[in-house]
Amino acid sequence: MDELEWWEFDTAAELAEQAAGDIGFVVESAIEAHGGARLALPGETGLDALFSALAKSKGFDWSKVSLLPTADRLVPLAAPDSRYRMLEGWFAAQGAEILSLVDESALGNPVEAARLADARLSLLRWPLDFVCLGMDEAGGTAGLVAGADLQRILDAPRGRRAVGVKTPEGDLVTLTAPTLTEARTVMIVIAGAKKRAVLERAIKDGPLSPLPIGRLLASIESPVDIFWSPDEA
Repeated sequence: MDELEWWEFDTAAELAEQAAGDIGFVVESAIEAHGGARLALPGETGLDALFSALAKSKGFDWSKVSLLPTADRLVPLAAPDSRYRMLEGWFAAQGAEILSLVDESALGNPVEAARLADARLSLLRWPLDFVCLGMDEAGGTAGLVAGADLQRILDAPRGRRAVGVKTPEGDLVTLTAPTLTEARTVMIVIAGAKKRAVLERAIKDGPLSPLPIGRLLASIESPVDIFWSPDEA
């Protein structure tokens, strides 16, 4: 990890406004540099304020923006817990292209679902311009969760964009660690004292961390901004 900077805010609303402004700047710069912007956004709960603020951004042409989730549940695209559906709800009306990691022909088969996702993602121009990561209280991020699949995701070859993951809560398709870490800009957004303590411990442990977020951060070469507020609402 090259450089890591914490940004602290008193409320979730203040965090959301600043983070949305920073993401907007990345989008504008990407559109100016190569005609479009490709972003991966998290599906963790508690980020509605950020998505609401970002959806109101007017400084760029949304039709030149492609959005995809960092991970998605292997459920129908219209299901309430579909991350694709979440992004569509926030950003489709702005004109953004929403990309799915899930092919409904492969529900119940994470290996095939990942293969189909990888084939679709291979058509995009890489690397991503921006990745925003959330984190759960166990240090999981995107589809990286502690367990037998973690090392497989971390060790995925470059050029492989998606893998399937089985978790106690259900099957997932997630972007691979190399896909997340090669992004031009990486931001982490968390709230609450407990998550901060987890993240600080993961950073301190570095590449030896047992937590997925710690292992992922240790392999990122670009600067990382962490946006935090005590306000979990």
